[in-house]
Amino acid sequence: MQPSSIMQTTASASFPDLNLFSKALPGPKNPDQLKAPFADLFQDALHTVQDLDQKASTAVEGLLDGSGVDVHSAMIAVGSADTAFELALSVRNKAVAAFQQMMSMQF
Repeated sequence: MQPSSIMQTTASASFPDLNLFSKALPGPKNPDQLKAPFADLFQDALHTVQDLDQKASTAVEGLLDGSGVDVHSAMIAVGSADTAFELALSVRNKAVAAFQQMMSMQF
């Protein structure tokens, strides 16, 4: 196939409308209907991390007491608490780095 015939075939093919900016984005029409700002989302995430940490501590204490908590449950609880904490710490570090970068900008 010649390159010119490929270009003609490509030009004549119908492509779907890929202009995403021409379409209205889904979401609330009224600004009062916004779900939550970033601070509220981050605070909820921190509460979740705190709850996971508390569950991990309870599981480890139950394992050490011999109150019927098995090793696997305790390890899963500790692992999920650790993962949640690492994620929260990464988000915090990115936010601090973005703030420091904005503060170093000159206008």
